Amino acid sequence: MIMGKTKILYVEDEPNLGQIVYDSLLLKGFETIWEKDGAKVMSKFHGYSPDICVLDIMLPNVDGYQLCEHIRSKYPNLPIIFLTAKTETPDLVKGFEAGGTDYMRKPFSIEELVIRINNQIKIHGSNKSGVNKTIEREELQEIKIGTYTYTPNRYELVTPTKTINLSNREGELLKQLTEMGSKVVERKDILLQVWGDDSFFNSRNLDVYIKKLRNYFSEDENIEIQTLRGRGYLFLVK
Repeated sequence: MIMGKTKILYVEDEPNLGQIVYDSLLLKGFETIWEKDGAKVMSKFHGYSPDICVLDIMLPNVDGYQLCEHIRSKYPNLPIIFLTAKTETPDLVKGFEAGGTDYMRKPFSIEELVIRINNQIKIHGSNKSGVNKTIEREELQEIKIGTYTYTPNRYELVTPTKTINLSNREGELLKQLTEMGSKVVERKDILLQVWGDDSFFNSRNLDVYIKKLRNYFSEDENIEIQTLRGRGYLFLVK
């Protein structure tokens, strides 16, 4: 079956940079919509259904962090790349906490952006018709984790009080932690399996995701993600 082009929703208010990136993405074969105003982005999802979002942080009316949180609440598995001139580590961490899945500092090369877009699509999949619908035909496996129930095929975590839709990367991280039982999961192994490399950038990203999982499991005091400094993690169900 012939698949369509990867669909990108690109958000950048600086006109010169935006035009360059927009034209370059089209030349590289991507289907792309370019929006300059953060407040108008959500309306673009109607009838377009992008495979990935590429967001600037400093946007008029609604900044990239707020926009990312809004997108993530409605589309939990959609990859989101931040493009920003902000270079401080707290800004990077804030981006991942908002729901970003990758982060590029300005200035950047189009070649690197294309590589990162393709990598995110490879990790998270796409919204192409039929690609994600096959899950409905698959046998759904439920895993009991204390008082929680996790369905890996749906990335669905049912807590005692609510249902949480995990992102693809959250699901892959949880898989790495739970498959080892009571054995130590090496930090480097997680980074290589889930992120593809063990760079400092991805290492900080892992810290954010571990914090998210701990928060998700906070309703059951018998579930603990224990950090072994300098080594990795233990996922314990007492």
